[in-house]
Amino acid sequence: MTIATPAQREALMEGGRRLAAVLEALRPRTLAGVRTDELDAFAEQMIRDGGDTPAFLGYTPEGASRPYPASLCVSINDEVVHGIPNEEPKVLKDGDIVGLDLGLVHDGIIVDAAITVAVGPQSEETKKLLHTTEEALAAGVRAARPGNHVGDISHAIQEVIEGAGLTVVKALGGHGVGDLVHEEPFVPNYGRKGDGELLEEGMVLALEPISSAGKGSVVLAPDGYTYRTKDGSRSAHFEHTILIEKSGARIVTQA
Repeated sequence: MTIATPAQREALMEGGRRLAAVLEALRPRTLAGVRTDELDAFAEQMIRDGGDTPAFLGYTPEGASRPYPASLCVSINDEVVHGIPNEEPKVLKDGDIVGLDLGLVHDGIIVDAAITVAVGPQSEETKKLLHTTEEALAAGVRAARPGNHVGDISHAIQEVIEGAGLTVVKALGGHGVGDLVHEEPFVPNYGRKGDGELLEEGMVLALEPISSAGKGSVVLAPDGYTYRTKDGSRSAHFEHTILIEKSGARIVTQA
């Protein structure tokens, strides 16, 4: 999406603020003993109470055989993205890491964001995985400025993840967002500076670095949505919707 009017910008920023508030409300509820379907129900209710619509519920991405059946994606440990929380609900336990990926529609504009939350004490390796992936997102945001290219974002993300000795999950990445959940351009989490589409003022992108403590290859579960690491290693996922402005990227989904 490219923001063309002040009204669109206002709707985008307000939607991002609301989405960030839902994710921050989910964070302290992501505890041992909580069921994944409880998190999903909470997220949906909070979105609807604000007068908005869940963006993922009923959405059928390209290549999917059925609509996504929940409002929230909940991905645990070796589940990389798009874990379904309400068909075979799981109970969280201490030591889990939980990816929470959520989108909402506000005044016709879609925003998308994700966090990975630690449940209880974690190993130093897991702490490094979460910290590095969040740092990679910040690096990608800094590279998103007019005159740069998609590859500049990709390269910045890759440098942080691989520089920490972790692996980029190359099969998945960021994307344009706004009119639809997934739009062009695709934003890989690896690449070369100067490659890809030129970044221009007004573009709206969802940047989402995804890293693995293992080899980074993924497999799709029989449910048709949940991606897992092929080697069973843990992965982390952080995401922001950003608006490219003259001076650089503005984080739309900032808490």
